[in-house]
Amino acid sequence: MGGRAMGRTPGSAAGRAAAALALSLTFALGGTAEAAPAPERPLTLEQLRARVDSLYRDAERATDAYNGAQQEIVRRQKDIVTLARAIVAAQKRVTTLRTEIGSFARAQYRGSGMSAELELMLSAGPDEYLEREPLVQKGAHAAASALSRFRRANRELDAYAKSATDRLSGLQRSRRAKAAARKRIMTRLARAETLLSRLETHERDRLQRLEDEAAHRSQVTWLKKTPGVGTHGPVSDAAGRAVAFAKAQLGKPYRWGAQGPDAFDCSGLTSQAWAAAGRPIPRTSQAQWAALPRVPVTGMRPGDLIVYFHDAGHVALYIGGGAVIHAPRPGRSITVAGAGSMPILGVVRPDA
Repeated sequence: MGGRAMGRTPGSAAGRAAAALALSLTFALGGTAEAAPAPERPLTLEQLRARVDSLYRDAERATDAYNGAQQEIVRRQKDIVTLARAIVAAQKRVTTLRTEIGSFARAQYRGSGMSAELELMLSAGPDEYLEREPLVQKGAHAAASALSRFRRANRELDAYAKSATDRLSGLQRSRRAKAAARKRIMTRLARAETLLSRLETHERDRLQRLEDEAAHRSQVTWLKKTPGVGTHGPVSDAAGRAVAFAKAQLGKPYRWGAQGPDAFDCSGLTSQAWAAAGRPIPRTSQAQWAALPRVPVTGMRPGDLIVYFHDAGHVALYIGGGAVIHAPRPGRSITVAGAGSMPILGVVRPDA
């Protein structure tokens, strides 16, 4: 073996060294000798606009989920407080009835539990026994009534306790849903801001023009399909107050989860506008779409709410003339826009 080792040539040693170097470089560069992937092609502004719009839309859906969870939390907390008061009252009834039953039991014990025949023998005569008997029967009925009420109060107490446990479980679910929605909102907004932060000023301006042009095209197409829209029927006093409230908020910033007075999200604006008009409505755009009376688009009038997208993820307040006031998205302010600048799901009328 020693002779074969001594017989290796300098060239083969150099080859082995080169191979070792190549192997070490391969591992250092990631453990593969494959060529590096081609760099990802940058997005066009139109592609970027679509990507950012999708992220903001998803954030808006999550905002609706967040607001809905918050409403559920408030409702469940009120239910739990009401149940807690009912439990305290039921516990007092149980305690009072337990004391009352104890008094009857002690009275019966003091009476020695004598039979009617023995009572008759020991009484001064039949007349005395007959005078006492109604009182004895009355006491027995009272004891039976107290026992029945005690059992009923105990059942109520058990039912209240079970209901409170269910409400607490529901409250925890709502809190988890709220936390998950908040995380989703923050993630989507962060991604959108990262994409936008890479743009130069002139690119941002161009992106804004693209958004405006797309909205204008949608509005023109919608007006052609629905001539004479929004010109039917009188405007109620409540609707007029809702429109006036919305106009007073123009220029205020969008902020997810906000209901004023300094900032609003889309459904925060519409719900507060109608609250100011004296007609409270559901908090979220999806709940507004589900709960409020619907009217045809061709018959809408100022004060009506236009709900957008297939998932009812956005809502605006119609002000007439084919225009709405809405809170668009993060980074934007409450503004006037074309009613048909977004895909319309339908129209609801809070005071129908």
